[in-house]
Amino acid sequence: MIKLRPKRFSRSSCSKLTNGGGGGGGGAANHGGGATGEIKWEVRPGGMLVQKRECKDNSEESVITIRVSTVSHWHDISIRATSTFGELKILLSILTKLEPQEQRLLFKGKERENHEHLHMVGVRDKDKVLMLEDPAIKEMKLLGLARAQMIGSAYNRTISAN
Repeated sequence: MIKLRPKRFSRSSCSKLTNGGGGGGGGAANHGGGATGEIKWEVRPGGMLVQKRECKDNSEESVITIRVSTVSHWHDISIRATSTFGELKILLSILTKLEPQEQRLLFKGKERENHEHLHMVGVRDKDKVLMLEDPAIKEMKLLGLARAQMIGSAYNRTISAN
């Protein structure tokens, strides 16, 4: 017969578990050693129940820098990792003078909705997000300018005819 032993997998020092490793059945079985305590759980924004990690720097308060690229410019923006794309659009509206509803943000080739969280989609520090102007709104602006020019040129004709 083969005797199987459980293997312990470890990660970086940032992701140390509150009970010191391993997944015991409960707090009563883990009274030996210095790392005692019960397992703490948390619910992630996606709805997944996971074991809470203790980290030196709070991941909830971590600030990441995102490079947002437009057609001709780029902006480095510092924002919390747990922010949404809607909040990022509000910051970009200040820099680009485009309203949030006129902006389209793409990350990893997909357009992202306003309610999606940056960290849930996989945006990390120094990642690049592409910002485009909504083509429908851009076309409406161009049509509005063309109409204004037509009205202005018709107005000039009536004045010059007199």
